[in-house]
Amino acid sequence: MSQFIDRRLNPKNKSAVNRQRFLQRFRGQIRKAVADAVAKRSVTDIDRGENIQIPAKDISEPIFRHGRGGRREVVQPGNKEFISGDRVPRPESGAGGGGSQASGSGEGLDDFVFELSRDEFLEFIFEDLELPNLVKRQLAREAAFKSQRAGFTSDGSPSNLHVVRSMREALARRTALRAPAQDRKRELEEELSELLRSDEPDEARIEALREEITFLEQKIGAVPFIDTFDLRFRNRVQVPKPSTQAVMFCLMDVSGSMDEIKKNLAKRFFLLLYLFLTRNYERTDVVFIRHHTIAMEVDEQDFFYSRETGGTVVSSALDLMRDIIRERYPSRDWNIYGAQASDGDNWPEDSSNCFRILSEEIMPSVQYYAYIEINNHEPHSLWMEYEKVAERWPNFALQPIYGAADIYPVFRELFKKQRA
Repeated sequence: MSQFIDRRLNPKNKSAVNRQRFLQRFRGQIRKAVADAVAKRSVTDIDRGENIQIPAKDISEPIFRHGRGGRREVVQPGNKEFISGDRVPRPESGAGGGGSQASGSGEGLDDFVFELSRDEFLEFIFEDLELPNLVKRQLAREAAFKSQRAGFTSDGSPSNLHVVRSMREALARRTALRAPAQDRKRELEEELSELLRSDEPDEARIEALREEITFLEQKIGAVPFIDTFDLRFRNRVQVPKPSTQAVMFCLMDVSGSMDEIKKNLAKRFFLLLYLFLTRNYERTDVVFIRHHTIAMEVDEQDFFYSRETGGTVVSSALDLMRDIIRERYPSRDWNIYGAQASDGDNWPEDSSNCFRILSEEIMPSVQYYAYIEINNHEPHSLWMEYEKVAERWPNFALQPIYGAADIYPVFRELFKKQRA
């Protein structure tokens, strides 16, 4: 009898199945904790894990125990201090050997705490979300290839042998090689049958015909059933692998009415959107456009941290976005997304220009355009013009934001899954 001893080390993810079951069971509590974490975190901490607390009462398991009914005999240990009928005083707070203190609700069970990994945390963030109209494809600039069928070849690996195709080639070869001999044999057999039916057969001719027919039969039989050049193998070639790519335009008002609190809310929305796009596209470009009376394309550092003041002309940013799309990001090759943040202030005569530029020149080229208005309790002319754009274009969305806790719900509302 042989014995086998497995000395392989346990894999790191040996409890992955149980962990997935746990996440599935407490999905509601975890989803709420993730939403609270997103609302409280700073922008730079969005892309990491999170410690999740679940009340102990929610993780209790059903158990079986003996009830107090029936007749029992119990032996209790004796003592030297009390006798039957004495009252035992209640221990003071903190006594009792170091047990956990009771909570304010009267329950003494500690909350269960576990850590979500980065991928699990992001998965809960983007649960039930999807990018609309994710249909365009283009070859990525990076070298990426995939294997693709390319007909058949005469040599290759035995595992790629195509039996039906090989037998078809063999049949065609045998038919082609045997055809002349078979036609000649048929003619000789007809001539031989006529000589045998004649009154004075020519014996020498009959013998010569029989010898030639025998030779032709041997020639036909010598054609092999299958040959090496009949074999056909499935052929595969490496072709460039198509992948998705997108560009996100971030437009933000930096005029005097946009204070640091409003700018910080806009920053969080932009970074959450960018993190979402990078999980759906293999390549994502970002174009930062900040504007007051004049729009400028800047880098990320200037977009988030430089300080400028002035009036507000929103159409300048839309004009610059339109020009950049025409020059660098044609809609036939790129999935284009626009995200604009503002407090709603704009020159009244400029709001109609914004409606015209968006409706006629930008919206036909973009996959989605989201506009958020920060701390604006009364609708301004820009909001009313953008409402007209939303009525005309289904891929345009606008939502108000009043605080940091509103960013995540608004983001989910803008990019919620679309029903078929």
